[in-house]
Amino acid sequence: MNKELHQFREQYERSSLNRSDLHVDPFEQFKSYLQIAVEEKVHEPNAMALSTISEEGYPQTRIVLLKEIEKDAFVFYTNYTSDKAKDIAHDPKVSAVFLWKEMQTQVRISGLAEKVSREQSNKYFATRPRKSQLGAWASDQSSNIDSRGVLESKMEEMETRFKDEENIPAPDHWGGYRIIISTFEFWQGRRSRLHDRFRYTQKDGTWIIERLAP
Repeated sequence: MNKELHQFREQYERSSLNRSDLHVDPFEQFKSYLQIAVEEKVHEPNAMALSTISEEGYPQTRIVLLKEIEKDAFVFYTNYTSDKAKDIAHDPKVSAVFLWKEMQTQVRISGLAEKVSREQSNKYFATRPRKSQLGAWASDQSSNIDSRGVLESKMEEMETRFKDEENIPAPDHWGGYRIIISTFEFWQGRRSRLHDRFRYTQKDGTWIIERLAP
């Protein structure tokens, strides 16, 4: 198996990234990359691998979906009883990475996570498909269950509970987090593994851009 793994190689030749290409605002730079990903029909271009720190001090990573871009933050939504929520309550420092393989591009971010307002969570919840809304009520995310049957039974219970409700309210245990971003890194694959990397960090309210060795 190791020999097979050693054979997996790809030459990155699609594009390059130069200092002159970069927007002074990393959020605008990110939006331009995201727009390309959307236009090229990258599968789930808003998917990001979110890393938190557990109470035991171990990094924990899972995929979540970016749902909103604010002036200084990215927003995602989840269950407030989930492991990720418990991690954030323990330590708000988080990081995330977007990988757009078709573009041979990745973007890394890091910052502090905080809950968004209940009003903002309710507003987004109202846009979700009905089945997803019911799922938020049915699943006590990250808790132990004996079988899938328990989950399906809970879903049926919620369907009965809200059958006459045109608008399903968001449960109190569900809502959004805002990642207030302090660093961005944009990575573009290049030949011979001499990739282009640029890091944005804030200093006195200004974004500083540095090229990093690959």
